[in-house]
Amino acid sequence: MEKIVLPDIKDLHLIDIYEQNGGYSAAKKAYSQTPDEIIDQVKKSGLRGRGGAAFYAGLKWSFMPKTTDKPKYLCINGDESEPGSFKDRQIFEFNPHQLIEGILITAYAIQAKITYVYIRGEYHKWIKLFQKALDDAYARGYVGEKMKEKFGTDFFVDIYVHKGAGAYICGEESALMNSIEGKRGYPRVKPPFPAQNGLWGNPTTINNVETITNVPPIINKGWDWFSKIGEPKHPGTLLYGISGHVNKPGVYELPSGMLLTDLIYNYAGGVPGNKKILCIIPGGSSMPPLRGDQIEGVKMDAESLKAVGTSIGTAGIMVMDEDTDLVKVLTRIAKFYYHESCGQCTPCREGTGWMLKILNRLVAGEGSTHDLDLLISVASNIEGNTICALGEAAAWPVRYMVTRFRDYFEQRVKKEVALPVPNKVHSMRHTAFPLAEIKE
Repeated sequence: MEKIVLPDIKDLHLIDIYEQNGGYSAAKKAYSQTPDEIIDQVKKSGLRGRGGAAFYAGLKWSFMPKTTDKPKYLCINGDESEPGSFKDRQIFEFNPHQLIEGILITAYAIQAKITYVYIRGEYHKWIKLFQKALDDAYARGYVGEKMKEKFGTDFFVDIYVHKGAGAYICGEESALMNSIEGKRGYPRVKPPFPAQNGLWGNPTTINNVETITNVPPIINKGWDWFSKIGEPKHPGTLLYGISGHVNKPGVYELPSGMLLTDLIYNYAGGVPGNKKILCIIPGGSSMPPLRGDQIEGVKMDAESLKAVGTSIGTAGIMVMDEDTDLVKVLTRIAKFYYHESCGQCTPCREGTGWMLKILNRLVAGEGSTHDLDLLISVASNIEGNTICALGEAAAWPVRYMVTRFRDYFEQRVKKEVALPVPNKVHSMRHTAFPLAEIKE
């Protein structure tokens, strides 16, 4: 299978090697067409976002206003702070020029003359690597005002690398924009959406690193070619990041719709010691987990995973064998989201702390079956009641881990009759679980 995003070409990160392999030819081809023609091709290709939501890229581009007196911006989200996700840094390191070329095409399609590439603050190595590639592209005239000579057009774009603020919340698109503006990384209330009111109140489009890196091959080889790779409703290849209890963890570029079992056993070398799989999180730590005895026949694409009650997310597959302590795993995940909550929304700010305290009680061997119902209730109060999706990111692992592994969790707590706890409380002010019930 041909690799689209991370082709097996030695030293492709060097601009000379990239040019020798057809680099920047897609941008030249794109600039000979109209912006609407580019957007139409990406729409027809079926390219979906690779950052978590799997929204159609071409459709998102079409939201950008065609006529406006305001400047337009493009933001590339390379924050990649989701535990279990480590794909975008592969692009920064091994194929940065294809990302740059994708930015040139995307910026032209939406007529944005300024692009910010927002890279996770802890990615010191990859920030330097991408900046070096960008400097080389500027020197060759592929970026900046010299583009007028290179591509024979009046349009040009400047690209800036913005080092992240060291916070998971800045991966949320509106918090990312606040961070770029020099403000605290608070998510914004929507609507208005970024395409209407983004950076400094101007129209803005935000795409993931992997999404944009797919664009040059689509322009060069055609939307029809791309649409026939993998699953028809989620076409193309995916960068599957496989970690946890596998013999060969890493990033594997393969067509979408791969069987989860094939990825684990045929590519990642199976589970050490041939142990059974207890649990799998298919798309980064925020996605609902699946039981190991229910993954047979499950395919890795947006629609297939939705059908089994989870999501593709970032395609970061986390594998846990039969000896894994799921209580400790869930506690660690809950601690992460408690720490990374920006604190803007009461359900998230308070609820994440409550879930962590309850789970710490389970880890200490002081839990009860009532605590399991309490966890589900707190998670239900967070879900759907926050400005951004961090609420769901914190709530889903807890809610679905406890419900789908109820038998496992009940074995870890004292046996007693569960007290009645409401399934859903619409106002945190009227919550049925007082703070006094939650011990440190």
